[in-house]
Amino acid sequence: MNILEALRAESGTVCAVGAGGKKTTLYALAARAADGVAPETVVTASVRIPFFDSQVASVAVTEEPVSVLEQRIERETNSSATDGGWPLGLVPGRADEERYGGYDCETIDDIEDSGLADLVLVKADGARMRDFKAPADHEPQIPQRTDTVIPIASAHVVGEPLSTDLVHRPELVAEITGLEPGDEIRPTDVAAVLASERGGMKDVPEGATAVPLLNKIDDQSRRAVGTEIATELLERTSAVDRVVLARMIDDDPLVDVLE
Repeated sequence: MNILEALRAESGTVCAVGAGGKKTTLYALAARAADGVAPETVVTASVRIPFFDSQVASVAVTEEPVSVLEQRIERETNSSATDGGWPLGLVPGRADEERYGGYDCETIDDIEDSGLADLVLVKADGARMRDFKAPADHEPQIPQRTDTVIPIASAHVVGEPLSTDLVHRPELVAEITGLEPGDEIRPTDVAAVLASERGGMKDVPEGATAVPLLNKIDDQSRRAVGTEIATELLERTSAVDRVVLARMIDDDPLVDVLE
């Protein structure tokens, strides 16, 4: 099994939420998919996303992404070779000096419905570079046609205090776990947030598959922590039947799959 199979990210629309490696995960999946199982892979966002031109073959800034895809497919169909433009980034424009904006969910659903992309990878919330989070009221922004949601957390938060140093919106994590500010984060706390409908399972569309990812499994100690989180997570919710342990920056990122 490879990382695409493990995360059920081989086709359709796949949204990454949570914290601790969303962008790294999306770019790693895009590179592997476009090189094999899903040649025509799109990377996009429903929220703001840092410039990622270096992570894809090309980026198209457009308010009409389906038209761009139609033109690209037509050009390739009429040519003896592709233009090497996959994976393709699609964004509506710049949000500021460092980030692109995101499409509304209906526009991303239109990309899925067009059938012009084999795989659509979506950054669906933000975490300000933290390793763990719970979502605010306005997030995540998950399109209804999503096939797979990947709620992400980093194993690095276990043993660390609940604070803004590593946690985005720690007060919301506290509401789910019962932790107080400064309390040590335990494996059971990470599992509780990922399993919660106020956490990792928030707004997962009916019919979509949720595959939690425990990232930054750097060594055997982190693997043991990840296994503990995954085991409890699987016990806490029937909405999850698989948890993936990985180190997404590696050439071969998959560490384990627990079911």
